[in-house]
Amino acid sequence: MKAKMTPEDRPEVTTEEEGASPVTTGRSDPCPKGSFRLNKFLAERIGVSRREADILIENKKVKINDKIAELGARIDKNDKVWYNGSIIPFDTDYLYIAFNKPVGYVCSRRAQGPAPTLYDLLPEEYKKLKTVGRLDKDSSGLILLTNDGDFAFQMTHPKFHKEKIYEVELDRPLEPLHQQMISDYGIMLDDGPSKFIIIHENDKYIVKLSEGRNRQIRRTFAALGYQVKKLHRTSFGKYQLSSLKPGKCVIIKP
Repeated sequence: MKAKMTPEDRPEVTTEEEGASPVTTGRSDPCPKGSFRLNKFLAERIGVSRREADILIENKKVKINDKIAELGARIDKNDKVWYNGSIIPFDTDYLYIAFNKPVGYVCSRRAQGPAPTLYDLLPEEYKKLKTVGRLDKDSSGLILLTNDGDFAFQMTHPKFHKEKIYEVELDRPLEPLHQQMISDYGIMLDDGPSKFIIIHENDKYIVKLSEGRNRQIRRTFAALGYQVKKLHRTSFGKYQLSSLKPGKCVIIKP
């Protein structure tokens, strides 16, 4: 994959609001006035969640003005925040990209056994971005990546109800009763009930859900005796995969 995208690549991911118009990069807001929480600052600047930022602080990985930071610390623009031996700048350009993950690639930075990672397909300037949620190795479709922790949090936390849409193919037709059970009542899994909308369309099923539990769709169908043969995500919140080709990425805006 080339490091520089051609004009033909850019219009391939659309949003509901924009239709087919191209999407562009985002930029951080100016440094907030007054003091604010250290974990929020870390989340925004290094692309982690606030909980992950708290863990970094707990593990004494962060300093404020050469002193070990403590949980709940507040900072202002006159402070110097250190992480990994470097000062984190207060003004940072944020980057958001959409990527069409092919089957066979994992979403982690390191390969898992023989399976390669999607980072092998990204241009060098995008390799420091973090995935917003994940797709398992055998699934394909839309993955978002960013260095904006707040954006990642708002896209993945259940309280924000970001709908994700998938095309699903099963090893056999779904019984109408089973479809009603999943959509109306939910199926009890080890980690709680699983409920989502299913729409039958030709030989495939369109699944809509706002949760993000590990392999939830596959486990739900498996609980009723079905095997998922194909799982392809076409939409995540306002972002739609559209015609973005497998293994390709494009800059988007939040």
